[in-house]
Amino acid sequence: MAVRIRLKRMGKIRAPFYRVVVVDSRKKRDGRVIEEVGKYNPMETPSLIQIESERVQYWLGVGAQPSDQVKHLLDLTGDWAKFKGAKNTESRVQYKDADAAEKAAQKAMEEAAKAAEKLKAAAAEAAAKEAAEKAAAEAAEKEAAEAEEAPAEEAPAAEEAPAEEA
Repeated sequence: MAVRIRLKRMGKIRAPFYRVVVVDSRKKRDGRVIEEVGKYNPMETPSLIQIESERVQYWLGVGAQPSDQVKHLLDLTGDWAKFKGAKNTESRVQYKDADAAEKAAQKAMEEAAKAAEKLKAAAAEAAAKEAAEKAAAEAAEKEAAEAEEAPAEEAPAAEEAPAEEA
């Protein structure tokens, strides 16, 4: 099955926007898709380009061929260079609002920090649980050892007592 990454046209007459999709090359332009991996709106200034980099890298890695327009979009986002192994994989997409780009980057950093904190908390909780289990196991071993020693001491005393009565 020949897989392509191409644009699926949506919107109204004279107001198009596109979805970047992974599709069997034999399907129609707007036919059934395998996966949607991005959006492209050329009517905005500057154009809106949103590509899910991880999914595009996967599809390129398994042999999907991008159309000419999608290849140009991937060049702008830096995904094509990343796929080819180039050193400069920086995105050259212009954002409508410069603050929006900074906010998006800051939001991504905050999400990464939260995820890291959750992982650290989970690791600390697991370590604490393991330490508690270890302490409980040691306490159980001590009690078992004491219980074994106690009957051994009491048994000779019990044997001596009946001997004195007889």
